[in-house]
Amino acid sequence: MPPQSTSTKMEEPKVEVVAESHVTQRKAANGDKSSTSDEVEGIKEWNPMDHILWMNVFWFVLLHVGALYGAYLSIFSASWKTFAFAVFTYKLSLFGITAGVHRLWSHRAYKARFPLRVFLAFCNSVSYQNSIFEWARDHRVHHKFTETDADPINSTRGFFFSHVGWLCCKKHPDVKRIGGKLDMSDILNDPVVYYQKKYYVPSVIVCFALIPTFIPWYFWGETLWNSYFIAVVLRYCFALNATWLVNSAAHMYGDRPYDRNIAPAENIVVSALALGEGYHNFHHTFPFDYSTSEWGYRINITTMILDFLSLFGLAYGFRQATPEMIKARMARTGQNGHEVVEEHEYM
Repeated sequence: MPPQSTSTKMEEPKVEVVAESHVTQRKAANGDKSSTSDEVEGIKEWNPMDHILWMNVFWFVLLHVGALYGAYLSIFSASWKTFAFAVFTYKLSLFGITAGVHRLWSHRAYKARFPLRVFLAFCNSVSYQNSIFEWARDHRVHHKFTETDADPINSTRGFFFSHVGWLCCKKHPDVKRIGGKLDMSDILNDPVVYYQKKYYVPSVIVCFALIPTFIPWYFWGETLWNSYFIAVVLRYCFALNATWLVNSAAHMYGDRPYDRNIAPAENIVVSALALGEGYHNFHHTFPFDYSTSEWGYRINITTMILDFLSLFGLAYGFRQATPEMIKARMARTGQNGHEVVEEHEYM
């Protein structure tokens, strides 16, 4: 168990990317005072079906077909070691998302020493879900303007759009306009983020494709063909869909004990698939909490690993919502009948 000193209980920070009221969000997202009525009207009539990126559609269809083929090979052709390695790589890549670009860089929910930041950047490149900079920028916009036109994954457009459709069309003009104005200097001031962004393409080629393909071939004689389709294509497709479920299913299905007025919900299935990222009503209510949940290690592998790393000083300065803060928020906006833990299980 980590020492108490590694965790800082605090009130909500003064500077934080938090969900605003929908009225405020829509006023900011749907055009500022300098916008003309024609511009605003054009934004309101924006339809994703008019802005489809057919190359992206082709790519995602091809990826899922390749993943099905990879599943076939894992059952009828490849060694069990190759499939086990694909599962390990899947979890490694998601750790770069959950502990890295999400909890560390997007929300500054804790601090990490240089070696851990380098490892998280490596995991992020393994995941191939955009650079740390681009992922964090879009995610901050998502939190600040949730369920508005400025939200890249706006779930009010339906499950498919928030799951994968948003990647198959051009971004809404508000996403580009507001995202371009967002101050990301704190991210780029980190040399790890700066150089990962600068060398993102070669890092993906090596970390995402080459290393996972060659390890099974070199260490237990798997064919390069099987290695690629199982440890790269199948693993990548599964990891993408697990991440996308946070945007889709966890914004639609589940309880809303902390804030019944927002779409994000508590979804245990998503949490199991995404290493603890399914407690989404809590996360959108308290985005600064490093655990993204009040339940400690309960279906939250990321929190467990971060606490373990804190024993060696690699992760520290954990920020948390206190039980008192949680109770007060639930009394104001939450649903009735939800038990609040007096002490976090990981303390």
